[in-house]
Amino acid sequence: MRLTRFTDLALRVLMRLAVADSDEELPTTRDVAATMEVPYTHTAKVVARLQHLGLIEARRGRGGGLALTAAGRAASVGGVVRELEGAGDVVDCDGTVPCPLRGACVLRGALRRAQEAFFAALDPLTVNDLVAAPTGPLLLGIAGGGAGGGGGTGRTSAGASARAEGPAR
Repeated sequence: MRLTRFTDLALRVLMRLAVADSDEELPTTRDVAATMEVPYTHTAKVVARLQHLGLIEARRGRGGGLALTAAGRAASVGGVVRELEGAGDVVDCDGTVPCPLRGACVLRGALRRAQEAFFAALDPLTVNDLVAAPTGPLLLGIAGGGAGGGGGTGRTSAGASARAEGPAR
């Protein structure tokens, strides 16, 4: 089983928000996109879906940003993946050219059971479980919230330093 990039990013967004310190400024969609090194537009679509599912809150304006809800913290990873991946089969036996074996195929049922076993293995995990040590502290460092964190973009601050000092003469 392979997760879509959308689901992968959604899980990473949930994890990033799970380690956000309640005292820090809420991360924005742009902040999360930069931390995860993915396009803003893709991240915005993921955020909208997670908000629709009630897993995160998005606040606009001054003091706004993204926050994980209580339901988001306690959400089953298997449930989130099921919701985002959908209930489709692993293989498309009824596609444009239907498989001639579909009426008597044992493989289709076996793949469906394997897919459910995959989800079931994720069911006991919650979003909070995903950010337990060692992942949480590492994620904080990437996001710029931990010691030595640099904002998570991987860029140096030389440009910022030069701008602060003014133009070279």
